[in-house]
Amino acid sequence: MARAGLTAERVTIAGAELADEAGLDQVTMSQVARRLGVKDASLYSHVRGLEDLRGRIALLAADEKTIRIAEATAGRAGRDALVAFANAWRDYAREHPGRYLATQIPIRIDPELAANAPGPRRAIELTYGMLRGYGLAEPDLTDAVRLLRSTFHGFVALEAAGGFAHERSSQHSWVRALDALHTLLEHWPPSREGDS
Repeated sequence: MARAGLTAERVTIAGAELADEAGLDQVTMSQVARRLGVKDASLYSHVRGLEDLRGRIALLAADEKTIRIAEATAGRAGRDALVAFANAWRDYAREHPGRYLATQIPIRIDPELAANAPGPRRAIELTYGMLRGYGLAEPDLTDAVRLLRSTFHGFVALEAAGGFAHERSSQHSWVRALDALHTLLEHWPPSREGDS
């Protein structure tokens, strides 16, 4: 019998909070049960196991990050939209490092849960919408999405790991990187014959 008040959502939030505090690799069923004040077995009435829990954390984080990006970019275009998008991404990664990591590593997610989660789908729509503002169309849209994701994730991952040990602040480099991305997106190079 499931413990009163315990739900899949509460288990997921407890796991997400633990991931942010201690790291995603420290999230175990035992640690989450301890956090909720229940026996490990009680969790299995709500999540199938650790992989399911981590998948739920990833979907929660994708929803939260997407909402933040949507709010930041609403009514903006061009450079303003790019900067708002990037800053919302970076802020989320800094504030929720464990949840953010769950969105960036391969985790097997229940297809039914994934199908009903708006975050990942909405994130794609927001990204493509912003890039269409630069006049990009396929296949350039896909290439630009990959460039932005690589840049944003690479920057925040290196920053979180202390990888920018230089007297110039990482904030200055972040601003300049966004300036460079904006310039590149405005002057996107044409595809070359034979690109595949």
